[in-house]
Amino acid sequence: IENTMNRTNREMRIRAIAALGTSGDPRAVRSLIDCCQDTSPEVRLRAIEGLQNLRSGRSVEALVGRITDRKELPEIRQRAAAALAATRCFSSMEALQNRCDDPGEDTALRTFIRQELDRLYSR
Repeated sequence: IENTMNRTNREMRIRAIAALGTSGDPRAVRSLIDCCQDTSPEVRLRAIEGLQNLRSGRSVEALVGRITDRKELPEIRQRAAAALAATRCFSSMEALQNRCDDPGEDTALRTFIRQELDRLYSR
């Protein structure tokens, strides 16, 4: 897996990331976290989707990094918010609430986060 993740063929990397994200294997979390810093937006998005599937609390720091990066693409920030919500751990909820309460944050992201939090708290 590591050899595939380090290859320059983006399509192969994306397929490997998708496989890791659907594997259910907790060992995949570290590789997906590393991909959250990739220069390719598609690689970052697929890694975040994988982390959302795995729902690991170990991914919180990387996901918070994506959601708080105001230069990140809106779609990636929203996916990171959904992935944080999927972990359902205290630090994720706290990070989401902080983004939601920040008046300087993007309105669309704040609305998305509010919906995610409302959905979680209504269960």
